Amino acid sequence: MLGKLALPEIRELIEARDDATLGEVVNRWYPADLAELLSALAIDEQVHVLRFLQPQRAADTFAYLDLARQVDVLNALPQEEAAGLLNAMAPDDRTALLSELPAEEAGRLIGWLDPAERAVARALLDHDAESVGRLMTPDYVVVRREWTMRHVLDHVRTHGRDSETLNVIYVVDDQHRLIDDLRIREVLLAPLHTHVADLMDGECVHLVVTDDKKKAVEVFRKYDRTALPVVEANGRLAGIVTLDDVLDVAEEQATREIQRFGGLEALDDPYMSTPLPAMIRKRATWLIILFISEMLTATAMAQYQREIEKAVVLAVFIPLIISSGGNSGSQAATLIIRALALGEVKLRDWWRVLGRELFAGILLGLILGSIGFIRIATWHSLWGSYGPDWGLVGLTVSCSLVGVVVWGVLTGSMLPFLLKRLGFDPATSSAPFVATLVDVTGLVIYFSAALVILRGTLL
Repeated sequence: MLGKLALPEIRELIEARDDATLGEVVNRWYPADLAELLSALAIDEQVHVLRFLQPQRAADTFAYLDLARQVDVLNALPQEEAAGLLNAMAPDDRTALLSELPAEEAGRLIGWLDPAERAVARALLDHDAESVGRLMTPDYVVVRREWTMRHVLDHVRTHGRDSETLNVIYVVDDQHRLIDDLRIREVLLAPLHTHVADLMDGECVHLVVTDDKKKAVEVFRKYDRTALPVVEANGRLAGIVTLDDVLDVAEEQATREIQRFGGLEALDDPYMSTPLPAMIRKRATWLIILFISEMLTATAMAQYQREIEKAVVLAVFIPLIISSGGNSGSQAATLIIRALALGEVKLRDWWRVLGRELFAGILLGLILGSIGFIRIATWHSLWGSYGPDWGLVGLTVSCSLVGVVVWGVLTGSMLPFLLKRLGFDPATSSAPFVATLVDVTGLVIYFSAALVILRGTLL
């Protein structure tokens, strides 16, 4: 692993031009640790270190760098060296890089590739950007059902070095259609005279090149696989998708959902790589929407101005009421959005969720309402804060809290279902949006309860 003193030591080796020691040291590190090192160096130092890495290690390290650093390195290297780096990259990693570049820039880099790698790159880029086809790699091992284990092992020794993974090998027919897959453990433990057909079970989970990336995440999670085959519409094996690529997709999806739930448009690039104007635009849109929505809160309060003037004490508890509703709604929205994302609940389960949240909302409201009443009673007994009608004030606050919390959890839990039913991302029902919606209705509930309970006394 990368030690704390590694960076200064590497810089000393670079400055001293002790390239022999530099090459010996960095070639013992994992590519992920090397990428961490390169990210802390200046661009000329990054290029210097890459030149003393073994070609495959350099390509693997380069793949771990973020897009901005990858572009900087390619621009700093002579074309021949940059082409060597691109040719040595795994096809799926190279596709991830080319997909993020402008078309003209990507075309220029593709032109640097060897003919075989160029054909692979173009074939992968031809797939839709959000499809499984963009994630797959054509580097895998295939066998035939009539082969013996001896033949399979000889084939793996000959061709396995170029495969993305050897955990699974794939059985195809004469038309290269996928028939089955075999764990390498099964192959290693079987007698050498055993045929592939004897190990086949006919159960082969696979993806289709046109499947959405989100489906890949769901299938990997469901079947707990490290790699899955990808087939074309006619059943021909087109490539494989490995767990590392799916984890990247899952992380990207989770990041976008968290950003949306925080009340902003999802960023297209990492935080530090996002230009300030783009950052402002993505944050300002939701802030404006929420600001305009919050104006309804002021409108609602204006409708009850006369009641507030008669019973000023009611104004004291407004923040308490609306924050309780907003917090309960945000909680419910968070739970349901995540449950929908993980497939724990389906659209058809909305009525079951409604029942659970209604019951939960009543209990939570009673808990908060009881605490609110105790607080009012305590303050009145100590300082006489709320006058002779303190009991009715406490009852108003308690009943309002029950109503607001129930409304908050119902709104927060049902809004994601509604958005998904309409074809929108449930994460769009962000915590600030739910809180703003509940703020307005919370005031109506609060003052409606006050008009009923305090009529003839304070009102």
